[in-house]
Amino acid sequence: MGDDATRCRPGAFARAWAKAVSGTSYLPMAQAQLEEMLQRLTERLAQALRAEPFDLRIGQQVGAELVQAHIASAEGLGRTVEVIQLRLVRDLDLVVDDVEDRMARLLATVATGYARALRDRTLDEQESIRRAAMMARAQAERALRDSEARFRHQATHDPLTGLPNRTLFTERLTDAITAPGRGADRVGVCFLDLDRFKVVNDSLGHQVGDSLLVTVAQRLHRALGEHLVARLGGDEFVILVERTAGTDDAVKVAEAALAAVREPALVDGHELTVSASIGIVERPVAGTSPMDLMRAADSTLHWAKAAGGARWSLFDADRNRRELARYALSAAIPAALDRGEFYLDYQPLTSLRDGRVLGMEALVRWRHPELGVLRPDSFIPLAEETGLIVRLGSWVLAEACREAGTWPGPDGDAPFVSVNLAVRQLHRTDLVTEVRGVLGRTGLPPHRLQLEITESTMMSTVVEPVRALRVLGDLGVRVAIDDFGTGYCNLAYLRDLPVDELKVAGEFVTGLRAPGSGTDERILASLVSLAHALDLTVTAEGVETADQADRLRAIGCDAGQGWHFGRPGPAAPHLGRVPAHVDAAP
Repeated sequence: MGDDATRCRPGAFARAWAKAVSGTSYLPMAQAQLEEMLQRLTERLAQALRAEPFDLRIGQQVGAELVQAHIASAEGLGRTVEVIQLRLVRDLDLVVDDVEDRMARLLATVATGYARALRDRTLDEQESIRRAAMMARAQAERALRDSEARFRHQATHDPLTGLPNRTLFTERLTDAITAPGRGADRVGVCFLDLDRFKVVNDSLGHQVGDSLLVTVAQRLHRALGEHLVARLGGDEFVILVERTAGTDDAVKVAEAALAAVREPALVDGHELTVSASIGIVERPVAGTSPMDLMRAADSTLHWAKAAGGARWSLFDADRNRRELARYALSAAIPAALDRGEFYLDYQPLTSLRDGRVLGMEALVRWRHPELGVLRPDSFIPLAEETGLIVRLGSWVLAEACREAGTWPGPDGDAPFVSVNLAVRQLHRTDLVTEVRGVLGRTGLPPHRLQLEITESTMMSTVVEPVRALRVLGDLGVRVAIDDFGTGYCNLAYLRDLPVDELKVAGEFVTGLRAPGSGTDERILASLVSLAHALDLTVTAEGVETADQADRLRAIGCDAGQGWHFGRPGPAAPHLGRVPAHVDAAP
């Protein structure tokens, strides 16, 4: 058949070919575009069959172009071979010698070109995937490193001030102590706390407080840039001084920090001046640990605070041991109460008129299993600081009333027992209930109990304690002001307070022993006269000599207490003492 006829027929074959391969692969082209491409390949196949000599490259090129056009599945190749074998010669009316042999060879070259192109494409795709995977992994690793760096920074830095936090400071401090080659070094820690920072937060708000913390952090960083400055939390900062040559190096850092903090600062429109307290610890790294250093610095910071603030304090091992011993002693009080280690001694309050024992003051003692008998001044202040004085005071009250209930007295007139009330006890809302309960359980008549209150407590403007004492006074319980004359007493208050007795401080009585002590004697005479005008009795404390007793008697003092009349001890010897003859005052 002629060439004109051949040129007319490829379109029909291409449409049949396109229909056969449609759906075998994803083809990113329209149907018309597919038919146009396949018609071009059809003409090349026809050319290959007629070529002399037979050209294998054309079939291979056709197979490769099919793969490039994304006809790249086994089914697509199979249908292509089938369509070419069954329809190419017929649809194009090709007359070719040895057509079957040529057709077989053509199909083989198409398949070969197809397979090679598919292999190359697969390898290319695999290489692209490999490269993409490598790039993705590299990007992921970079992102991971960046994330780890961000997380590390967030985990080791304070979000408000940007300074290193406790975690990073502890790491650096640990390295300064334990890193190789540091065994002969010395290290210093300055623990800084702003003074009265709570006032800023309470009066100006937390936003201003936070701004002030940022300002302080920036100043510390600028002034101490060569040292690690960290914020531990709140208004607490800490400075690490590595490789010190001695204590002076750490002290210089502390003084620089105090100077940086106390400069006036304009914060959110407020001009603020703050100060700081610093605890300093400086020692060899050998034999210490981060925990020991921080604990010592914290304790020393409290010393600086207790001394008034706006200063630094240097760690003192001896003082620290004493503080730890005090803490251990206060912590042992509850268990000591449970084990019955406390007991009471008594000191008599003796009439200056006839020598009778009018009452006895209960004085608590601690029979410590390791330290022996402890006097009140070694543990009462600790109990007051920790609040344990409430429980201890309740025990003293109950035990004193129980023992006083067993005391004999001439004609049934036994001495009263005098018990000291701490400030915390006096401010308890259930004080009246407690005293009533103790009197009820022990059977002690109310008039045989005297409660001693310090002068400063009685001058308090708080109404409730005074009201409680009035109720107890109405029950018959006696109330005395202890150590009268040592506080800031407004004498006019005595007119309305529920008080029965003034116990004049021993400082005035001590002056009676010296020659020419007329001033102390006139003061005592005035106090006695005032008390008697208010229908109060007067007991002088600290009476140690007969001469003091005589002079007190001469000015009209009612009773005395002190070593002259008896030292603290068990109640029985005082109760059995026969009153000495006492001349009446002139």
